[in-house]
Amino acid sequence: MAELLECKNLTKKFGSKAALDDVTLTLGRGRIVGLLGPNGSGKTTLIKTINGLLTPTSGEVLINGEKPGIESKKVISYLPERTYLNDWMKVKDMLQYFADFYDDFNMNKALEMLERLHIDPKDRLKTLSKGTKEKVQLILVMSREADLYILDEPIGGVDPASRDYILDTILSNYSENATLLISTHLITDIEKILDDVIFLKDGHVVANGSAEDIRAAQDCSIDAYFREVFRC
Repeated sequence: MAELLECKNLTKKFGSKAALDDVTLTLGRGRIVGLLGPNGSGKTTLIKTINGLLTPTSGEVLINGEKPGIESKKVISYLPERTYLNDWMKVKDMLQYFADFYDDFNMNKALEMLERLHIDPKDRLKTLSKGTKEKVQLILVMSREADLYILDEPIGGVDPASRDYILDTILSNYSENATLLISTHLITDIEKILDDVIFLKDGHVVANGSAEDIRAAQDCSIDAYFREVFRC
């Protein structure tokens, strides 16, 4: 069986600048993976390339052995960093939109998550706070029965008191055979749930492996190691 995700000598250039430079990595199934690095390290470029939103300059991305396309969109559930919801719609309209668009959307799961997070499906998005909109968007993404969930800064706009609740929502709503790839700056908040980490710096993978192994080898937390690797 092919790896869930493979990046082979992946390079993406914008003009003469390489946002990704010869990135090679694999993701298996049933893992929670932190994609870590400072601004400009290539995290969002990598995520967009995996999702087929950017075309590699060289190298390739394979999802279940296939290049990004119609088939990969059926198995990847993607949460972008920026909110894309239409303000004029009601929350329940967005749920129905996803249900119509994705065969794997679980309406019951979405409604349960809305109730847990105290969000009224009848509310219009324009009446919601930025943090609540981000919660709605996360619910939409996590209500799919996908193979690979890619979350770009899923707790960045959420208040600290809600972060553990959001992480619990994420953990409670994906199958054990699926993989989560989470890009975030808030390493302390998510470190406890990570199985593996990928460190990107200037478009290069500078560390990639088990979070437990890295903590043991460096004799410090992932957050402390991150600060060491990326200190100015």
